[in-house]
Amino acid sequence: MTTAESKTPATEDEPVDIKQAMLDGLGGPVGMLFTTLPVVVFVTATSFLPLTASIGIALAVALALTGFRVLRGEKLSSALGGVLAIAVAGGVAAWTGSAKDFFLIGIWASLAGAVVVLATMLAGRPITGVIWNALHGGKNPWRQNRSALRAHYLASLAVLLVFAGRFVVKEWLYLADSTGWLAFAKIAMGTPLTALAAVVVLWSFRHTTKIFQS
Repeated sequence: MTTAESKTPATEDEPVDIKQAMLDGLGGPVGMLFTTLPVVVFVTATSFLPLTASIGIALAVALALTGFRVLRGEKLSSALGGVLAIAVAGGVAAWTGSAKDFFLIGIWASLAGAVVVLATMLAGRPITGVIWNALHGGKNPWRQNRSALRAHYLASLAVLLVFAGRFVVKEWLYLADSTGWLAFAKIAMGTPLTALAAVVVLWSFRHTTKIFQS
């Protein structure tokens, strides 16, 4: 890797609005809030109703919220994400017969995410840099620029810590059979941590774009 500040123009100033793209990917601010409501309903319902009924109520709430979001003008693809997540999680819980397994896919998805991000960092291609380069035509020598590479190592580390933190905490609660606390952890470690990591990722994207446009 060269020590010089290799600079070649990015293919475009900003091919996409990165901040808006991140929000859209999460369903927007309202979408991020709505994804937590069916989880709260599910855990609350399991205290009074059979597991199957609790899953059905949570799914019904997710469907109702999806309809409301579509009527508000949100994209159907973004709104449907919450329904699919509840349906799959509920299916796993129904199959195993355990309410705590409603959170099982999310736990292992966090581990998978952490492994993937760590692998890209160990390979010298931190994932946020790979994504930034893809969004800018895929031809920028960002790995040869120390400042850009450092920024993406920091951004990828932020993403790694979010995934790893979620896995460690939720797996511990899962093994302790703490379904209620699993729901709390899902909410507390969901949007807030995602937003924090997104700030670092957004900074790395803007920092790298500025380098290759100067």
